[in-house]
Amino acid sequence: MNWLEQFFNAELHLGSHTILWREVVGNLFGFASAIGGMRRRVWAWPIGIIGNVLLFTVFFGVAFSTPQHETLYGQAGRQVFFIITSIYGWWRWNQVRKLNAHGADAPAITPRWATMTERLAYLGAWVAGVLVFQWLFSVIGAGWPAPRWYYWCDAWIFVGSFIATYAMARGWNDFWLAWIAVDIVGVPLLWHSKFYPSAILYAVYGGLVVYGFFVWLKASRTEAPDREPEEVATA
Repeated sequence: MNWLEQFFNAELHLGSHTILWREVVGNLFGFASAIGGMRRRVWAWPIGIIGNVLLFTVFFGVAFSTPQHETLYGQAGRQVFFIITSIYGWWRWNQVRKLNAHGADAPAITPRWATMTERLAYLGAWVAGVLVFQWLFSVIGAGWPAPRWYYWCDAWIFVGSFIATYAMARGWNDFWLAWIAVDIVGVPLLWHSKFYPSAILYAVYGGLVVYGFFVWLKASRTEAPDREPEEVATA
């Protein structure tokens, strides 16, 4: 386990800034997962889970030593939700792929827009979630004298990330738009908190998100819609 301990504690020094290599590697796994998601490959989910585990140890600074000496509870907590939702997405994409007889080399799903009912449900959950979690995060505290806006931003990112990942699992085009909304707040907050690799990657990821949206939009217009596992179960 010596190599694992060395990796866990390895640091990258850029000028006066110290960065953990596990933050860099965790984000690279996340970026690879995003590319897999854009291509609609099932492997995107387990690759993403590996990145989530690494990033949890970075953002949960109260339990793991980090150069920033800060804990981003929303960022850490969302890694846990990422893992839970990714397990669901991994299972669901496999189910849809098998049900619709998509080949091993073909995309696992055909994307579509969320229905109006589905959209109102996730938007309502987003608003309610932000209201609840900004209060919860403020009660827990940040471990430093954080301003009130910090908890609103952290809650926005936390809930929005969960909504976006769930929408990806469902194969909705909306998931890309949800990620854009998360990045608009997430990149400045990560930079402000000195998590520079994460901030830079999420800025680059924003470009990939825009491109991925148009890739999925084209597929939703040109490919035959999938049969859903829920439809078969109730038939």
